Amino acid sequence: MGTAPAPAHVLVFPWPIQGHLNVMLHLAVALAGAGVHVTFLHTDYNLRRLGAAAATAVASPWLRFMSVTDGLPDDHPRTVANLGEISRSLHTAGRAAYRALLASSSQLVPADAAGGGAFPPVTTVVADALLPFAIDVAEELGVPALAFRTASACSFLAYMSVPRLVELGELPFPPGGDLDEPVRGVPGMEGFLRRRDLPSPCRHHGANNNDDAAALLGRLVDAAVHCSKARALILNTAASLEAPALAHIAPRMRDVFAVGPLHAMSPAPAAATSLWRADDGCMAWLDCQADRSVVYISLGSLTVISPEQFTEFLSGLVAAGNPFLWVLRPDMVTARRRHADLQESVTAAAGDSKARVVGWAPQRNVLRHRAVGCFLTHAGWNSTLEAAVEGVPTVCWPFFTDQQINSRFVGGVWRTGLDMKDVCDAAVVARMVREAMESCEIRASAQSVARQLRRDVAEGGSSATELKRLVGFIGELATPIQHAKSESEV
Repeated sequence: MGTAPAPAHVLVFPWPIQGHLNVMLHLAVALAGAGVHVTFLHTDYNLRRLGAAAATAVASPWLRFMSVTDGLPDDHPRTVANLGEISRSLHTAGRAAYRALLASSSQLVPADAAGGGAFPPVTTVVADALLPFAIDVAEELGVPALAFRTASACSFLAYMSVPRLVELGELPFPPGGDLDEPVRGVPGMEGFLRRRDLPSPCRHHGANNNDDAAALLGRLVDAAVHCSKARALILNTAASLEAPALAHIAPRMRDVFAVGPLHAMSPAPAAATSLWRADDGCMAWLDCQADRSVVYISLGSLTVISPEQFTEFLSGLVAAGNPFLWVLRPDMVTARRRHADLQESVTAAAGDSKARVVGWAPQRNVLRHRAVGCFLTHAGWNSTLEAAVEGVPTVCWPFFTDQQINSRFVGGVWRTGLDMKDVCDAAVVARMVREAMESCEIRASAQSVARQLRRDVAEGGSSATELKRLVGFIGELATPIQHAKSESEV
């Protein structure tokens, strides 16, 4: 992979939720493997939640964990309903703690507890693109900053296009308007994008009494535009998947690195990335199932569903007739139904031999298991890529933000699965699951994409080459002459 010129030291600062921690730690592992010192910056709360197992699992002298406060009390729920509050706290208390840490080289230089050598001063920050203040603070302190957007390139482009959509009159949607109306204002997607495929906050743009959605959309659009101020934008994608979107993004950024799927190139151990303890016992259950017979269901780390939606999903899965492995987080179903009651409902409807329920699963291992025939997913970008790498057909039920556009690409562009957005009906669930399990065309497309992605991340592939270029770029930023030259180009 090549080695960056010493003494490069990257501070990686993710937004503190599961999907962002996951992929940004894959990048951290990749950089450490290339000889770059990496400090991975958690929040105090998340680092305590991960425990010592996280650092032990990584066990690299080039990579260590540190933390700053997120400004919230320990008993704060930190759920999807509180994302706005988490964001505001990060931008105040979190910003101050991050600035103090970055400004104080004495806190970043000591040798790590595992006995590795002293870390040099931080030479580059890789900040989650949803933390624009982290880019600004780093540059104010003289540390070059790169932005990492953990979502798809197509969703990033959609957010960048919101001002254009407003200018064209395609946003806001008219009250009661047809969600299947074509959208023409996102470049490269004029032929297949519909209103319902835009990131979910777009549906509420301009709507009365929806200040939270408007604020969320504003933050996401501002964060996308702000990436142009960073030295470069990093995306966890491959040119083979999203070349048109990348081509439209590149002219608006100083540089773009498409280095994904990172989990297929430099996977971080699950113990270091997951805020939930996975139930590994489900792997033994899969071992007892026939090849490609199991439907795997996981709606990610943030999705919440109503009891009625739970019932529709369950009825549809039972009607589809396949054994299924269902990830039901304890906080996933509203109305405070006990997790044990949900498990009992599944067992009563499907039987012990046909269904397995877990609170969290080792997803990458599940998706590569021979028994899994399709994946019913929320179409989060990490899950979408993990299924794509394994060639597993998907049924997409997006929950929010970028997931709506991801599911459109799965069903309408790559044709590696089916798009079930905006419907939660048992008969539709059963029909789409059966189609995804049985369609030779969908499976062939999924396996073709998987073969290409494996080429992309292999030596000489497009993503592997881009990762080498990124390592070299970080090395140049650590060199005072190159750093000064880069600053002069701002």
